[in-house]
Amino acid sequence: MGKMGYLAMKVDLLNDELLESDMRELGVAVRKLAGDALLLGSSLGFGTTFLKFLASIAAIYLLILDRTNWRTNMLTSLLIPYIFLSLPSVVFSVLRGEFGKWIAFIGVVLRLFFPRHFPEWLEMWGSLILLLVVSPAFFAHTIRDGAGGVLICLAIGCYLLQEHIRASGGFRNSFTKTHGVSNTVGIILLLVYPIWRFVLRFI
Repeated sequence: MGKMGYLAMKVDLLNDELLESDMRELGVAVRKLAGDALLLGSSLGFGTTFLKFLASIAAIYLLILDRTNWRTNMLTSLLIPYIFLSLPSVVFSVLRGEFGKWIAFIGVVLRLFFPRHFPEWLEMWGSLILLLVVSPAFFAHTIRDGAGGVLICLAIGCYLLQEHIRASGGFRNSFTKTHGVSNTVGIILLLVYPIWRFVLRFI
């Protein structure tokens, strides 16, 4: 009886060790699968490109809001370099090419010769087009596609979020005041893309 109990106990210990070993291997496999899926998603363009589009749309939305009904003392002109750094490559290359040059040319001609017909709200968009067209390759490719551009986007997003929270009178008010929720969500969306890029960098 003692020998049978000992064997049963030994078999139970062996089963527990095998189960723990299998669970550890399963955990390692799941981590590798998640890492590979994130890298695959970013290399296929789904993850990073989608978040770039989302961040650019959020920045454009905040810029439009600022020009219409969100007048604050925040430095919303920082959204222009943010859009420059976060525009997806397809849109960036179209606006940096001949199409963007024509838009910039027409904007400069209107501003120089017909200043009364050039609305104030178009100045920011004109600045963005000029920045896209005339920026040197170092900024347009090296900084924009590297860790420096992501860090600048993160800094701009954090700055705008803390300024918005301060202007609203606190974190709770930024979600309850008029226009507070849409502005807060828009600014938080600015942070998603740079955080995603940093996560991909460290996986």
